[in-house]
Amino acid sequence: MKAIIVAGQDAGIAGMKLEEYPDPEPSLNDAIVQVYASGFTNDELTWPSTWVDREGRDRSPAIPGHEVAGIVTALGYGATGVSIGQRVFGLTDWHRNGSLAEYVAVETRNLAPLPADVDFNTGAGLVMSGLTAWQGLFTHGHLRSGQTVLIHGAAGVVGSMAVQLAREAGAYIIGTGRASGRQAAVDFGVHEYLDLENEQLEDIKGVDLVFDVFGGEISNRSVGLIRSGGALVSVAGPTDARPANGTVIDFVVETSLVQLDEIVQRYRQGRLRTHIGSVAALEDAVALFNAKDRRGGKTIIEIGS
Repeated sequence: MKAIIVAGQDAGIAGMKLEEYPDPEPSLNDAIVQVYASGFTNDELTWPSTWVDREGRDRSPAIPGHEVAGIVTALGYGATGVSIGQRVFGLTDWHRNGSLAEYVAVETRNLAPLPADVDFNTGAGLVMSGLTAWQGLFTHGHLRSGQTVLIHGAAGVVGSMAVQLAREAGAYIIGTGRASGRQAAVDFGVHEYLDLENEQLEDIKGVDLVFDVFGGEISNRSVGLIRSGGALVSVAGPTDARPANGTVIDFVVETSLVQLDEIVQRYRQGRLRTHIGSVAALEDAVALFNAKDRRGGKTIIEIGS
């Protein structure tokens, strides 16, 4: 099969190559998925799990990409929950080769049915952003109607999904980001927007939940905005800062078939939309990833036809 290969962590995005690679074989509980659309997260080549297996052994070269939408073509021993010929979408395992390839092996517990009226690009575009936003707001942040949530990066791929989910949940939403992101954040549903380039974050007070995708200084400054009993939930890694009477949670997104179904049904009902930017074929993926002028939004690679 054709696949995007990265020789090692030091190679970075510039070291991506399109090459022939052995077809995957299904292990216990695996499905082989013919990939029709794949998503790539910009910083995944820095993740330790991209380069080692679950026992910590080096597994380079690696195939990146963890969001997948496609069709099941084979099943390993013990695989249940999906069938050959079924349309599916989900996350591949962090410690295994990913979906920037014509085929990928995925444990069936990580695959949800993709309805026939949802195209593959949309399916791949919903997975990481939808699960991250859902788990940040509700699983870890316990957001409720009437609360105030501060969403950093509200015009971004994950932030825009969080804005839409929080709005439907009945929360009051303050979004942040660059000045250029204001209109997009408003279109996605924020009630207020703070331009981090020209306005003071500390002018915001008394939020119940901070949903953070930036980390670093922004995380540290955000803890002072949280009212007693509130929380900062981050996907950007641990922070040493702590609110006086609140909690800080950093998490790694996990597959949930229930949540994937909730997310895709909201899309089908017109209650949720994706934020897809650049789309390219597998043959053009390396050039796209190395381009400086990629459009904002989720990068999707079309593979099957």
